[in-house]
Amino acid sequence: MNAILTQALNENSISLTDAMQQKLIHFLDLLQTWNRVFNLTTITDPREMVYLHIIDSLAVQPHLLGSRMLDVGSGAGLPGIPLAIANPDQTWVLLDKNNKKTRFITQVIAELDLKNTEAVHARCENFQPSHCFDSILSRAFGSLRLFVESTAHLLCVQGRFIAMKGKYPHDEIKDLPREYLLQHSAQLDIKGIDIERHVICLSKN
Repeated sequence: MNAILTQALNENSISLTDAMQQKLIHFLDLLQTWNRVFNLTTITDPREMVYLHIIDSLAVQPHLLGSRMLDVGSGAGLPGIPLAIANPDQTWVLLDKNNKKTRFITQVIAELDLKNTEAVHARCENFQPSHCFDSILSRAFGSLRLFVESTAHLLCVQGRFIAMKGKYPHDEIKDLPREYLLQHSAQLDIKGIDIERHVICLSKN
């Protein structure tokens, strides 16, 4: 898997240290091991895991804002774990309501010694941290309306919602409440695999 990851990073012009790459490989190894019991992902082919889990997660890096990050509905730690590995100066909270998934994320954080990362088992509506977040991300959370309304209380005043989507969500954007603005959107050009991916960045009005 090392060779696949190196090729994928080069293809997509993503620069990481050797130590970061080894942590990403370790993460995928743990994901494969735990997946046999916990069904964390349906993607099990090594090449697809590299592109659809790692490169897909890292592709949103240019859209991150600030230093305090929240990954909502993190599941198997995506996109939070790859982004936390690649951005050690940021602090990351990975939130999920599924106890099995947060147990897995907690184990990953411990084994990879990710001092900038914390797993939290809670519903986002009930999560009441001591500080707000500069960026709140979702990869597979549901509609944009559900995403922003469930997490609005967690966003800093000048913060950004970042939603990862497949096809461009025209109807979901139209359905957003008036107090949320589309800052910008972009199609993610992930080289090496044929998928349609968009990132949608929103703010509070």
